[in-house]
Amino acid sequence: MTLDPVTLAVLKGRLEQIADEMDATLYRSAFNPIIAEARDACHGLYHRETGDTLVQGTKGLPIFVGAMAFAVKAVIDKVSAQGGLRPGDTFIFNDQYAGGTHLNDFRLVRPVFRNGELFCWLASAGHWLDIGGNVPGGYNPVATESFQEGVLIPVVKLAAGGEIRQDILDILAANSRLPNSNWGDLNGQLNALDLGEKRLNALLDEHGEATIDAAFDAFSARAEALMREAVAALPDGTYSFEDWLDNDGIVDERLTVALDLTIAGETMVLDFSRSSPPCAGPINISTPTSIAACYVALKHVFTDVPANAGCLRPITFIIPETTLLGAKAPKPMAGYTETILRLIGVVFGALAKAVPERATAGPFGTINALSMAGHRANGARWVMFNFFGGGLGGNPESDGLNHANNPISTATMPPVEILEAAYPVLFTQWALRPDSGGAGVHRGGLGAIYEIEVLDERGAEVFLLGERGRYAPFGVNGGGEGALNRFSWDDGGTTGTPPMASKVTGVKLSQGGKVRLETPGGGGFGDPAARDQAARDRDVRLGYLTGAPA
Repeated sequence: MTLDPVTLAVLKGRLEQIADEMDATLYRSAFNPIIAEARDACHGLYHRETGDTLVQGTKGLPIFVGAMAFAVKAVIDKVSAQGGLRPGDTFIFNDQYAGGTHLNDFRLVRPVFRNGELFCWLASAGHWLDIGGNVPGGYNPVATESFQEGVLIPVVKLAAGGEIRQDILDILAANSRLPNSNWGDLNGQLNALDLGEKRLNALLDEHGEATIDAAFDAFSARAEALMREAVAALPDGTYSFEDWLDNDGIVDERLTVALDLTIAGETMVLDFSRSSPPCAGPINISTPTSIAACYVALKHVFTDVPANAGCLRPITFIIPETTLLGAKAPKPMAGYTETILRLIGVVFGALAKAVPERATAGPFGTINALSMAGHRANGARWVMFNFFGGGLGGNPESDGLNHANNPISTATMPPVEILEAAYPVLFTQWALRPDSGGAGVHRGGLGAIYEIEVLDERGAEVFLLGERGRYAPFGVNGGGEGALNRFSWDDGGTTGTPPMASKVTGVKLSQGGKVRLETPGGGGFGDPAARDQAARDRDVRLGYLTGAPA
């Protein structure tokens, strides 16, 4: 069946609206701020046989969108092996080796049936606040196997024929310090799937299964054609780039993320074979996560290509299991965010060599996963997990954004008012970090400074899993590096910094103790000597630079 352009445009909007409504349902009902405020979640529609992404929402976390196809395929494989699929079934799991990312990210996958036949899959992913493990919040910077990061739930049926299985709920609740928070997030995800199924059935009633199937095929074909056209416009050749991670939290040696990118006509090969082997600490990632990160990087470069499985058809990935980018169980992966940020950066760096005029300098490249935890007066646990902003890289058109989010997501930091209301902490500083952006014709964006004070008389424990403490965000075309990441604490005059530069565990603070985080700025674009004098003067006037303009 061939659909006219107007019908395709209408159906595209209707289908994206379904995913957007699913996103909104979860954001408005989740209990933990990382979903409700930061929007660390996503929803989409997936192919009934392959699990490929058909439609994604416009508000969901992009890295989830890329990884969720692997998650749905894991469910398809389970059903193929065991059978018994029926309407009303809902699967749940957080297996980072099958579905990508890390254990905090729980996937719910549900089939949609029409006239007794499987039509497609709906899926929801969300970051739960605590799933057990050695460290409250899950980001254990010294984990050496996944068992130290939290409970791993394989693909299991949460609901059979529409009936929730209490035994699964009991297992989930028993393996968290914050079962009520996870219970609220789980119900938000279930409600999002309910709404998605309702909206999709209404659309199918209106247009029929054949028409929607044809639309899915057309969307994928269009994405593939646009990606091939975009790649063909790049000069053929092999372009190599590498960057480094500070360490793995266990062994204080740098780790390499290396890419050899080959363009040949309308196809592209991304070969990561020169990257470091799997490491002892928690910054390994699985192959699904690596491919999802490449997807995000390419979408930043080729912005007009629709976001579905078709855009990856011209791309070949070489991600050996002998590298930390294709690690297997039981390698720890809690800090996957740090590694995918480096991976995205090397894609940017390699493409900058192919087309320097379109290059973007390195972004700040760390989420600075900070957990603070303690006990309330009634004995209940509290766990504040948060991530933090920094500077993006300068680009051909402008300076990098100040205090932005990383290129892995559209998430936003929870507002300070929400964090202070939910946890016994006080943000005593939340400001731009002067002199942190790399110099250039277009300078890098500024990082930020955060200071957080413990208010509770019982004190708190602090854990950080970050990066860029030793290897700064890179500049391009002669641009300078951004500032390094810095973390410190002060407990009544007793101060400290992480021996591993960007990772530390079990720092104990008393009431009144503070942590201070100074995040990196982005790299600069172009020769700093060519920067416009008016732009230099403005930077000094606004306090972005503390020295006199050159």
